[in-house]
Order: sequence, then C-alpha cells, then structure tokens
Amino acid sequence: MISWDQVMSLRDDVGHDDFGEVVDIFLEDVEETLAGLARGPLLEQVLHALKGSALNLGFNAFAGLCAEGERMAAQGAGDAVDLGAIRSCYAESRALFLDELPTRTAA
Repeated sequence: MISWDQVMSLRDDVGHDDFGEVVDIFLEDVEETLAGLARGPLLEQVLHALKGSALNLGFNAFAGLCAEGERMAAQGAGDAVDLGAIRSCYAESRALFLDELPTRTAA
C-alpha cells in the first residue's frame, strides 16, 4: 500500500528538516482535492495530478486506483470510475502512513 523505499528516498531528497512540511502539504492538497472530486470534464486531469502526487510520496495503492480512473476517464468511461474506492483507499493509506511513519523514519 505504501512504498517505504519511496518515502525514505523523498525524505533524503528534501532533507529531514523539510520532510514534515512536504508531508503536510501533500495530505492537505490531496484531502482538498478529494473533497471536490466529481465526475466531469476535469476528472482525468484531477486523477492524473493525484496519481503523480501519490507516487511521489509512496502511496502506491492510491496511485494505482487514480491511474485506473484516469485511464477510464480518458476512454470516455468517467461515469464508471469508483470515486468511493479512491477516497477509501486514500483514507486507509493515510492512516497506515501516519501510523507507521514515526517508526519508519526514526532511524
């Protein structure tokens, strides 16, 4: 669900001091975007942006669902994208991430 190798790589890239801010910005942006996520002409673009952000922070399962939704929207099947599953996967990923982050980054 979470690629901890990617998380640690990002932390090393941005620096330990700035990593918390990167995480906070990611979580705020994703939650704001998901709150307004709806079917329509921008669905493909919004899911593409979510996918990129999620991959950057190692939220692989969430990114995968966003990628699948993006493909469906690009093929004209945006009405079939399971927005509930995308939101649920994010919530599960977020909980796991926040729960394990202190232990994973303690070293």
